[in-house]
This record gives sequence, C-alpha cells and structure tokens, in this order.
Amino acid sequence: MKIFHFLTLLITPFAGYAQQKVFNITDYGAKADGITNNTVSIQKAIDNASEQGGGTVYVPAGKFLTAAISLKSNVTLNLAKNAVLLGSAKRIDYGEGHAAPLIAANGLQHIAITGKGIIDGNGEELLKDLFAMLKAGKLRDSLWQKQNPWGQTQPEEPNRPKLIHFSNCTDVQIKGVTMKNGLVWVQDYTKCRDLVIDSIKVESNTYWNNDGIDLVDCQNVKLTNSFFNADDDGICLKSSDRNSSCENIYVANCTTRSSASGIKFGTASRGGFKKITIKNVKIYDTYRSAIALECVDGGVMEDIDISDIRATNTGNAIFIRLGHRNKDTVVSRINGIRISNVTVDVPKGKPDKGYPMEGPLVKGDHNIFPSSIAGLPGHPVKNVILENIKIVYHGDASKAVASVSLDSLAKIPENPHDYPEFSMFGELPAWGFYTRHAEGVTFKNVTLSCLGNDFRAAGVFDNVDGLTINGLKIPQVKSLPVIVFNGVSKSSVKGIQIPGTSKNKILKR
Repeated sequence: MKIFHFLTLLITPFAGYAQQKVFNITDYGAKADGITNNTVSIQKAIDNASEQGGGTVYVPAGKFLTAAISLKSNVTLNLAKNAVLLGSAKRIDYGEGHAAPLIAANGLQHIAITGKGIIDGNGEELLKDLFAMLKAGKLRDSLWQKQNPWGQTQPEEPNRPKLIHFSNCTDVQIKGVTMKNGLVWVQDYTKCRDLVIDSIKVESNTYWNNDGIDLVDCQNVKLTNSFFNADDDGICLKSSDRNSSCENIYVANCTTRSSASGIKFGTASRGGFKKITIKNVKIYDTYRSAIALECVDGGVMEDIDISDIRATNTGNAIFIRLGHRNKDTVVSRINGIRISNVTVDVPKGKPDKGYPMEGPLVKGDHNIFPSSIAGLPGHPVKNVILENIKIVYHGDASKAVASVSLDSLAKIPENPHDYPEFSMFGELPAWGFYTRHAEGVTFKNVTLSCLGNDFRAAGVFDNVDGLTINGLKIPQVKSLPVIVFNGVSKSSVKGIQIPGTSKNKILKR
C-alpha cells in the first residue's frame, strides 16, 4: 500500500510585498464604534490597494461593523491585535437571495488574511433578524418552518452567510486570526490551490452546520498549529465535483472540539480524497467520531495517512464507510488507509453535554457504538492498516436496551444510500470494533478495553478477505466469544492477548 507523506509545502506568495503601501481603513472613513456600517469604506480600501498593484489593507484596533466585502488579487487583509471585523446583524446586508459570505474571493491570486484580530459573524443577532425576515415573508426558505429529525427548525444553509468563502483561488494565506460566531460553515475554501493556513483559532458554537473549516476539492494545502471549537465537524474535507478531489493536503499540530466529528472526510465525496496526511491532532469533548472517513458519492479515497491522534471524551473512535448515496451507477472506492498511534477515550455519557449547541441524540434504543470499517457487498473497503491503536470504552451495555444475535449478522442493514454515520446500522454485535465487507485489513498492536459491563463480543469481522492480526489485546473479557470471524478468508492471526483459559474466545464460522 502506497502512503503519501506530504511533509512540506513551500509556498511563497507575496514576494516583495514588504515595501508596498499599507491602506488603513480609517483613512477611507471607517469608524470603530461597532455601529457604523463600514462596508463601503473597507471595500474602497481593498479596491484602491488592488488598483495600485496590491498591498495591505490594515484594520486597526477597534470594532468595525461591516457587511459583505470582496478581496482582490495581491491584497492582504491584516487585522491588528484587538481589531474586530463585526458582521452586520441585518440579513439583507448579505443579499436577497443566496447569502453572500462576510469575506469573499473568487478566481483570485496572492491573497491573504493575517494578524491577531477577530472576524466575528455576529451570529446570534443575525439569526434573530433572519427569522424576522422569514416570518415577514421577505426571504424564501423551504425549511425554516419544518422540523429536522431532532425536532428543531432551522433556515436553509444558503440563507445563512459564511464568514469566509474563497473559490478557485491560488496562493492563499490565512494566518493568526480568530473567527467566531458563524451561522453555517465558518470558512469554506473550494477548489483553491497552494493554500497555507497557520495559527488560526475558531470559536463557533452558535448554530447548526457550523463546521470549523471546510476544504472542498482543494489541492496543495498546509493546515497547521490551529484550534477549532465548532458545533459541527471540526476539520472537514469535502469533494463536490466528480472531476476534482482534495489532494496533497497536510494537517498537523491542531486541536479540535466538535459536537459532530473531529476529523472528517465527507459527507460530500463525489471526486474523492487523495494523498492526505494528518498528524498530531488533539480531539476532545467531541460527540461523534474522532476520525470519520466517508466515501459515499462515487468518489475515490486513497493514500490516506493519519497518525498521532489523541482523543478524549469522544463518542466514537474510528468510522470508515464506503457507501453508494449517489443516484448514478458509479460506486465509491476506498483503497489505502493507514491510521497509527491513536488513543481514544470513549465516555459513558454524552461527550458534548453542556455546550451551547449540542449534537442531536441518536434516535432509537442502542448501546455504545463500536468503531467500524464498513463497505458494501461486492465493493469492499481495501487495504486498511490500523497500527498502535488504543481505544478505551467506559460505558455499560444491556440486552434490555438492544441486542443483535451473532446468528443474525446477515440481518444487520446495509443502508447503502443512507447518510454515513457511526450509528447508521443501529445496534451492532460488538463493543470494540465491527468490520464488514473489507479486503486487506491489518490490525497491528491494537488494544480494545471495556471498563464497564458488556454482553457483546469485543470484535466482529464479517466478510473480510485478507485479515492480518499481529498483536490484538483485549484486557477485559466481558463475554464469550471475545472475537468473531464470519466469512473471513486468507487470515493470518498471531499475538492475540485475551485473559483466561477458555477455548471459546474466538468463534470462526
């Protein structure tokens, strides 16, 4: 299996800019009172910088209210320490149709947002005005009066402005800034190339769909030394174009908290994900998966290397899913994933309890969900290596809540068209790891611990062609059998450590 290690990304835009002019927005009439709408003044500064060949648009300390602005090529937007770009709380300031982002860029080169200041979407106040406009019939929205599956109402995503949306841009830098209080994806980079994001901070628990960062079909990306506290997925890679993909992406030295998943590929996965390296990420208080790798829309996922992940108080450890949600006949492919040096602590209670916007509860009765690798019949997940993995489960399980007999493995639903999520199959017969429809799976030095009571097997491997286990430790035996092989062929098993002397620890059939 070939794994691409994207160790360095040398991008040097803005060469020679040190001597270029600085354009202070206050020189164009901007006022730091948090009340005056400074959109025209800020845009004039950006346009003037562009007309003079480029430069730095400077936002000094103070609170500057603004509506939607657009960057220009060769322009850096620099926010001083204690500077705040405060988004307008009037929804009409973002247009009558699809909401414009607070800061937009399309088809540009050599652009940047830098500094120690804050970009504040003013989400709570903006949401009040958005609902007022909807109630008055001044905006079109097909969802705002309908309850979602969790009994909540929410306007459509296009009616909620993003803080940043850059598309088809090259040589982009985002450094040092803080982003907060969005109403939807905080920052969306679509089909951008040569993108460097470093030392940023995201604090956005304001509302639904509040991803910390979305990289959509981007190439040559370096994301480092950043912090994300988001209502929805923390670090999220997506692919919306069948003819494109996320490729050559390097993520390192980040921390994330999420009421969804910490690191996520998907759900949009039309083109795919190739040559992705993620290392040294801390995840905490995260409701869903620490690592969720989903390819369900006809795309390709390959050459993925994820290592040195430390997740505490997280609802699920690892979820790898190949599905077929797209309407055409193209089936997704997953081939070549390595996940190593990972520790995950799965609590008994709800990991994000008490946060401003908690993740919605999974419907139906269920016990704690295991990690899983799940393909489709005839379309297996291929060549997955799990090495130096340690997962600790603190919860209990009871047959009175839910149970699946080991004689009923064939009845576990495939759900090929469903939204991919670690809970999508309902109750599962394993507490530690569930693997189905896979080819070339390696467990090397994996420890699965259950500190509570559980009646299920620690691991279930169903329809796996080529299973290699070289070191699997189950410190606590909760019930027999401990491991189940069902339809497993070409297996190599050694180094399984299970306490006790029973001969019924491993069931093969």
